[in-house]
Amino acid sequence: MTEGKRQKQVASVLQAEINEIFTKLGLNMIGGGMISIASVKVTPDLLEARVYLSMFQVEDKELAMKKVSDRAWEVKKLLADKVKSQLRRIPVMHYFLDDTLEYVFKMEEIFKSINSGGSTSPE
Repeated sequence: MTEGKRQKQVASVLQAEINEIFTKLGLNMIGGGMISIASVKVTPDLLEARVYLSMFQVEDKELAMKKVSDRAWEVKKLLADKVKSQLRRIPVMHYFLDDTLEYVFKMEEIFKSINSGGSTSPE
């Protein structure tokens, strides 16, 4: 099912505001690495939001996710203050790890090993 126009608008607003809030609270730098909001997906009824976090050079991703979860109420409170004039209800937010970056790096390594292995093999 495709996202509607309103879903995309709300997701865009949430992503920008949550990124700002993460910076304000210091949640964008955890465990020696950087955390950013990769994307936000909102349900059609606008009552739930899936927030996908991208982590770059974070040593312990589980600990970082726990820190974000522990401060989720604070993020939601600050978010409510910022978007209360735009939304009737603040969506329930669920945080997920976005491993797209790791997947890309793994695929690049596989392609490099295939290319280096293929060029040295005799025919």
